[in-house]
Amino acid sequence: MLTWTDCVDSPLLLTIPAPRCHCCDKAYDTNKVLQVIAQQYTTCVILPKSSRLDQRPYDRNLYTERNKVERFFGHLKEARGFATSYEKTAVSFLATAHLIAALDWMR
Repeated sequence: MLTWTDCVDSPLLLTIPAPRCHCCDKAYDTNKVLQVIAQQYTTCVILPKSSRLDQRPYDRNLYTERNKVERFFGHLKEARGFATSYEKTAVSFLATAHLIAALDWMR
């Protein structure tokens, strides 16, 4: 049986419990990844590549929500202190994340 590590070299993915759906960008649109998702009996929300011969359906609303989350983390990374983890303690790092998120929400 294939696992995530067979597809992606990330030990972080092994620590995450199986979700109800996998929302990924089109870079993960490979047969191997789709096979792993099918084995976990979860919904696949991956935009098919334009070069794929069999264009499979996907949930556009869920894919849009994935994009919003990705753009939010992009906004967080714009703050140099947050992106480079200047804060020494977890509490101050979390406070910085909350402050940046609040400023982004007010934008």
